[in-house]
Amino acid sequence: MNVLQDSLLELIRRTSTEIPDDVHKAILGALEREKQGTIAASAMKIIEQNIALAKTKSQPICQDTGSIIFYVDCPMGFDQIGFEQAAREAVKMATRKGFLRQNSVDSITGRNDGTNVGPGSPILHFHQHAPEEVSVRLVLKGGGCENVGAQYSLPNEKLKANRDMDGCRKVILDAVLQAQGKGCGPGILGVCIGGDRATGYEFSKQQFLRKLEDSNPNPDLDKLERDIVDTANKLGIGPMGFGGRTTLLGAKIGVLNRLPASYFVSISYMCWAYRRQGVALDFAGRIQKWLY
Repeated sequence: MNVLQDSLLELIRRTSTEIPDDVHKAILGALEREKQGTIAASAMKIIEQNIALAKTKSQPICQDTGSIIFYVDCPMGFDQIGFEQAAREAVKMATRKGFLRQNSVDSITGRNDGTNVGPGSPILHFHQHAPEEVSVRLVLKGGGCENVGAQYSLPNEKLKANRDMDGCRKVILDAVLQAQGKGCGPGILGVCIGGDRATGYEFSKQQFLRKLEDSNPNPDLDKLERDIVDTANKLGIGPMGFGGRTTLLGAKIGVLNRLPASYFVSISYMCWAYRRQGVALDFAGRIQKWLY
């Protein structure tokens, strides 16, 4: 169990302090696109410096280390109870070491016990699969970007958005417009078309497990993803809402079946500090490879 706990601690450390390569590449591209001498370019330069310092010092990229969300793909017979115990202990240790901020409070009393462990923290999603390999992906999602997520029910008369792809496009862009740079942009969108209110939001967050440069296997969704990014980056909102050419770094869209009476579009917003990492573990819990 200590081996697994140590592996999860290293996963937390690296997720909190090192931006994934695909995200770093997108941020560098955004810095090149912004006009030099503008506030937007200055904001992107500060972000780039922040990323370098965090990695060098092994300190959190952002002071808000966010919700701790584990996604675990595991074979039949995997000890989920033991894994959860190891994850909770790793979260406590990571908090003591400063890789995670003391960031989880009792919703009734406001009390913070300083461990980051309690009802709903950390969040664990288990999925059984055929391979013997255990893969663990971790997302640290900050509160600021969580606050600007949105869910729409189509049709939406105000936006003239019907129950079709164009209607989805309208509400997704409206969510970006309403955010107006809040949530520490440039952002990344995770979107779910369909599902119910709960599964739609949960599946929208699963989209953050995809790499920024990948292509959606559904041609219609792939086209919509690219269109959303291109259009959003012409809105002039820019990094942190300072104006400029980079409002979004990416958009990832998934789809779930829905009831005939409902048509939800659920949009999760991720800040530029896109903290997502993953590992493949052997049977003993040792890290065999990094997934991003």
